[in-house]
Amino acid sequence: MIIRRLLIASIILLGTFAMLALYYPGMRPQTTPSGDTGGMVAIGGPFTLIDGKGNTFTEANLLGGYHLLFFGFTHCPDICPLTLQVMTEGIEQAGPAGERVTPVFISVDPERDTVEAVGAYVGAFHPRFVGLTGTLDQVTAAAKAFRVFYRKAPMKDAEGKETGEYTVEHSGLIFLMDPEGKYLTHFSTGATGKDIADYIRREVAK
Repeated sequence: MIIRRLLIASIILLGTFAMLALYYPGMRPQTTPSGDTGGMVAIGGPFTLIDGKGNTFTEANLLGGYHLLFFGFTHCPDICPLTLQVMTEGIEQAGPAGERVTPVFISVDPERDTVEAVGAYVGAFHPRFVGLTGTLDQVTAAAKAFRVFYRKAPMKDAEGKETGEYTVEHSGLIFLMDPEGKYLTHFSTGATGKDIADYIRREVAK
């Protein structure tokens, strides 16, 4: 009788742990997504865009070299130009290792950012900078592949009335992709050129 009760108690206990494993995140087995990102959601995937010279640029163009990617827009008054400057400082301060890294700017404002516009924009920062744009569908697909958030936001005057102009709210991460086109790491808003250079010298120079 006692043995039977112990057996029943054991079954109930095991069932309880099984339910906890299903519904309590801390006990649930973790899986690593395709393209190891250290337990994070996979970053990167298929996309098709156009560079500042009118050439098609896809995920295949990321193969064979390191790339720093940032999503922004040319009409951005502060964060985007500052970020592109930080990317430029990063690859320049990294020395020889930085020469193996190509900086890439991807527009999230295809309505205004034409091929010519992105080409001229990135050219003001570094000669190796690649500027990319495309149709709304193409830009949306690229942003989705890199898990980047963006949306148009109407601008308002001092009285709160819409002016007819708009800005674009978007994620501010800089992604570093390896020669296999896989996510290596990212740099958050506030990262400096030195932060990027230090990482490049440490990891890319291997």
